[in-house]
Amino acid sequence: MDRLVCGNEGRENKYRTPAGARSGKRTPWPSITFHRKMLKVYWRSSRLAVKGLYDGDQWAMGSLEVLRLLESVGVQIEIDNLDVPYRLSEPCVYIGNHMSTLETMVLPCLVQPARNTTFIVKESLTRFPVFGPIMRSRDPIAVGRSDPREDLKVVMKGGQQHLESGTSVIVFPQTTRSATFDPAQFNTIGVKLARRANVPVVPIALKTDAWEKGGIIKDFGPIRPERMVHICFAEPLAVSGSGREEHEQIVKFIQGKLDEWGEERSKIQNPKSNG
Repeated sequence: MDRLVCGNEGRENKYRTPAGARSGKRTPWPSITFHRKMLKVYWRSSRLAVKGLYDGDQWAMGSLEVLRLLESVGVQIEIDNLDVPYRLSEPCVYIGNHMSTLETMVLPCLVQPARNTTFIVKESLTRFPVFGPIMRSRDPIAVGRSDPREDLKVVMKGGQQHLESGTSVIVFPQTTRSATFDPAQFNTIGVKLARRANVPVVPIALKTDAWEKGGIIKDFGPIRPERMVHICFAEPLAVSGSGREEHEQIVKFIQGKLDEWGEERSKIQNPKSNG
């Protein structure tokens, strides 16, 4: 079985796309090639979900297939602290920045094999053709995004129920996907949920702009193989008091990683200007 979905024993803490896995130089139309193949994964998964046959293992394997498809069109993926989900003895709230569709497609193969996991999602996603049945099969916490107070109630109630039953929850506190990280738009809903359920939070820093937002259909944006994908899990944080300090730590971790990865990219693109 692929190392990204194997058990903790023998697991490496880092993952880097093997050089031989990238065929982007031979892929003249990476976006078309990727989305055409990805639709096949969606369609197959949706048919299983409609039949009630799409479980957590199927979700993780479909997610892994998407990761491999990205690599096959030239996208290089780098994941750090990959073993964090496997060292947890209890469910947690994963809190990350939301840059693109990529994280919603790839994160399941990194966390679901360690423990059953679900997302907080927009309710409209559960009604999408093809993708809707897949999302509904994961029993997500669906919010309307029209009434913040009602959404908070739904998240607190549904999230606590999931966590108490042993299921971890993935939260993207930003209101929408964005290529930039604005701490002012990064709310505290994940920390509040973790505090209420008395579980740790695991911050995730994500640089996933290799999959850009589409125009007419947001999920089918251009694929940019020249942009490396970075995913980094932080160590779990116990939430105490108001959770304000932990929220600030999460923001600092994500911002720091994005700055670090931005500097690395600059050095690669402008080697002469960096000595």
